[in-house]
Amino acid sequence: MFYKFKTKPYQHQLDTLKESWDKENFAYFMEMGTGKSKVLLDNAAMLYDKGLINGLLLIAPKGVYKNWYDSEIPTHLPDHIEKKVVLWKTSDKSKKQQLLLNTMFETGTDFHILIMNVEAFSSGDGVNFAKKFLMAHKGMIAIDESTTIKTPTTNRTKSILSLRELVKYRRILTGSPVTKSPLDLYSQCEFLDPWLLGHQSYYTFKAKYAVTRKIEVQGRRVEIVVGYRNLGELSEKIKPFSKRILKEDCLDLPAKSFIKHTVELTKEQKKVYQQMKQEAIAFLDGKMQSTATIMTQLMRLHQITCGHFTADDGTIKDLPCSRLTELMSILENVEGKAIIWSHYTHDVKRIIAKIKEVYGEDSVVDYFGETDQDQRSINIKRFQTDDKCRFFVGTTHTGGYGITLTAGSTMIYFSNGYDLEKRQQSEARIDRIGQTQKMTYIDIMSQDTIDERIVKALRSKVNIANTIMGEDLKDWI
Repeated sequence: MFYKFKTKPYQHQLDTLKESWDKENFAYFMEMGTGKSKVLLDNAAMLYDKGLINGLLLIAPKGVYKNWYDSEIPTHLPDHIEKKVVLWKTSDKSKKQQLLLNTMFETGTDFHILIMNVEAFSSGDGVNFAKKFLMAHKGMIAIDESTTIKTPTTNRTKSILSLRELVKYRRILTGSPVTKSPLDLYSQCEFLDPWLLGHQSYYTFKAKYAVTRKIEVQGRRVEIVVGYRNLGELSEKIKPFSKRILKEDCLDLPAKSFIKHTVELTKEQKKVYQQMKQEAIAFLDGKMQSTATIMTQLMRLHQITCGHFTADDGTIKDLPCSRLTELMSILENVEGKAIIWSHYTHDVKRIIAKIKEVYGEDSVVDYFGETDQDQRSINIKRFQTDDKCRFFVGTTHTGGYGITLTAGSTMIYFSNGYDLEKRQQSEARIDRIGQTQKMTYIDIMSQDTIDERIVKALRSKVNIANTIMGEDLKDWI
């Protein structure tokens, strides 16, 4: 395939493009780290160059939708394409934002790309604007992390499905199309085309592929799913309009990939963060400060981005925060086992509790300061050998050195510390002899905060504690 790509595709990406680029409906079932975002953008660019589309609606979860704007599109969309790209902001009703949105309807030859988070489709404003955009263009809709529409009864899913008939080209992207059960596939495939699976209703689909029985709950007869059937047939039906790619199948991939997931601060977090920021600046003004004092100021701000802060009396106060929700969304799309690091013990405990709630008691082990010394080696062994144990949760200052966690190939940083050595050592827990899989490292961070600065510094191999002093801190906070 000859095309003027901006970034050279790997062979598995090129193969996927050859198979999908001109199809009206296609599912990129590509594992995290295999480059499905690039494939989608190359696909859209090809269709635009052929005059088949002039508008693209990108729908993605909150944690990643801004990354399309900041990173994916600038990196991969070919330079010869004149484009206008706008990020939908649900809460922004400013004149400036309205002017940006209006550019989506300007006449000319520019490729118009509208990026919306999936939550926008829970409101009438978001749905109505998306419809207006699509009716004004020859369009494509692409849904990133398409399992967000797996539940057919939610208003959000219904709203997104209502857009289907307004475009000719439809794409879904996810590394894990089935997160809880094979029934997850129905709404995702219905978005592409309700006839692809041969069922026009969720109920006939469920009857075909699920085994159910009725039980009595509080005096009512309730139907529950107890098993599945005909899954081989279902798999064959999906093959013509999808491509499944796992990291282990991509001999051309680099050994490591790095991904960022951004989380917006809640109103409560923003309020406390700004207050604490002003206090930190006032405290530092005109004073010579030690590294320890500076790092304390950073830590107070960093804690807030994670959803808590330490009060003057030493107690920890929780703040409304969506970071844990974002982590659980990421885990839904992880194939196999994952290691999760947090800088704060408070967060380690919250993460473990949530994972146990969702995946069961046997699904997770811990490795942090409060983990019994004898239990630590048991927990490592369980993670390495027990298929039921999918998640390892700890702090880098406790578990980041000297242990082997090669049963996992995905490492998630719920929050980072400031020490470059600890970051590098923790990354090495999966990057060592015995690792046979491609590795993916994911940073969860809050944009335009100290949190983002920390991730950027660590990825640039900067030791923060040795870098910032005095006046430099004001640039950081």
